Amino acid sequence: MMKEIYITGYNCVTPLGFNVEANWNSLLKGKSGVALHQIIENSTGNPEDQNEGAFYASMIDSEQLNKTFSSSFENQDFTRLEKMLLLSMKPLAEQYEFTEETAFILSTTKGNISLLKNQTELPEGVYLSVLAKKIADFFGCKTRPVVVSNACVSGVMAIAVAKNLIQAGKYKNAFVIAGDEISEFVISGFNSFQAIGSEPCKPYDINRNGINIGEAAAAVYITAEPTGNEKFRFKVLGDSAINDANHISGPSRTGDGLYASIRNAMTEAGLSPEHIGFISAHGTATLYNDEMEAIAFNRMNLQHIPLNSMKGFYGHCLGASGLLESIISMESARHSILIPSKNFEETGVSQPLNIIKETQPATIRYILKTASGFGGCNAALVLEKC
Repeated sequence: MMKEIYITGYNCVTPLGFNVEANWNSLLKGKSGVALHQIIENSTGNPEDQNEGAFYASMIDSEQLNKTFSSSFENQDFTRLEKMLLLSMKPLAEQYEFTEETAFILSTTKGNISLLKNQTELPEGVYLSVLAKKIADFFGCKTRPVVVSNACVSGVMAIAVAKNLIQAGKYKNAFVIAGDEISEFVISGFNSFQAIGSEPCKPYDINRNGINIGEAAAAVYITAEPTGNEKFRFKVLGDSAINDANHISGPSRTGDGLYASIRNAMTEAGLSPEHIGFISAHGTATLYNDEMEAIAFNRMNLQHIPLNSMKGFYGHCLGASGLLESIISMESARHSILIPSKNFEETGVSQPLNIIKETQPATIRYILKTASGFGGCNAALVLEKC
């Protein structure tokens, strides 16, 4: 019999707050982190072009970040992203112990990519393995860090990697940490695909026109040996990651990869569609992603299950999105409250979905979390509130 794996602690640092409680309270108020930000410097000098380089995005206030970090840590020799990661990890590191049987897993897509700006040589800190080791060493991790960097499914996959490593007997517990920050590099890349929206994003809505990039850091503690004294426990029942190799950036029109991921995760969990109480979907607000998800959910007969996307609140936080959204979905189950899919008004996909339009009470035992990303990667995770 496979070991049962539990999430027993988590934290996050986002534009809506520097802990889970602050984030949850902001969500209940309908507050969004998405706003217009000058991300790429205006090079024209023309006052009429004042919005050139400005994008709707969800950004952490750097002044507040530095102030909070300074009050929590003595050493200040860290990049902006590293400060986000350290702050998200700190409460868990104080609560749980690192041993020789503790894994440390970092999820990120671009890491310290901002270090490349104006550099003629490649800084060592830009390597994801170096970033992971720096954070792990700070907290006294005794094992070699694991990096999960698979586009936008990284956060969901990192939980799955921890689960499978523990079940394989490699470790007894794991810290999973995720983070990405907004940079000119990331914004320019998505803008070249013409994927960035000209307004706050509207997942699944008929008037959606693209994504908003976001930034966040999040951390969870996963174990096969809960103490029984935890405030909460969520069992990781099933997981799957499938790459349909459809296109370098475009999602499958038939939803094959996501459908297979959901099917496999639910099969491992031993659940049928009617068991699922809530779906925390990817929902980027791009034309083809939202349509692909709608097709995949309908193929799995999940079209009647309440569903939301957190992108209207947080933007798309890349490698942090899957972990952050998993945390928020667990908070929903803990508080028995469903959070609406912000900015959704009228269905803009061809298949029916039960999009949550307003905050509402609900009894949630089983959660389905999904994610999809560049290169045809898809992932699904099933969690059970214990």
